[in-house]
Amino acid sequence: MTNNDILRRLRYTFDFNDSKMIAVFGLADHQVTRAQVSSWLKNDSDPDYQSCNDATFALFLNGLINEKRGKREGAQPAPEQSLTNNIIFRKLKIALDMKDDDILAIMELADLRISKHELSAFFRKADHKHYRECKDQILRNFLKGIQLKYRPGDQSETFE
Repeated sequence: MTNNDILRRLRYTFDFNDSKMIAVFGLADHQVTRAQVSSWLKNDSDPDYQSCNDATFALFLNGLINEKRGKREGAQPAPEQSLTNNIIFRKLKIALDMKDDDILAIMELADLRISKHELSAFFRKADHKHYRECKDQILRNFLKGIQLKYRPGDQSETFE
């Protein structure tokens, strides 16, 4: 999955318009233009499409955490220069204030059943012996599950 795919899914799930997207970036102390947001949200085949790099997407996720949980006092965390599905998954977990049971319930909504042990392996440090790489399928099902939870009656644009 690309950062742009995830950005589009989150925008749809939380029904963010362009102004709200700009505001979320602003909550991470980063200014973006409507044209930038628009080009990141375009289809990959569109000539105006621009790829959203990891550092920019990390800023969006940090802003989403601030939006959903409230902004922390002091300096904002520096955005990661390189993102993995595990980091994206962890940031979404934090933003949505989810515990393991909440995530497992979300995964069930998307018809994916995993154990608590499998889930906890995604949130371990990369050098831990039980660390497990989060594959696109897991992240895709999590995003589908949060869409089903936060937009339950509107499945006209379910992403597969």
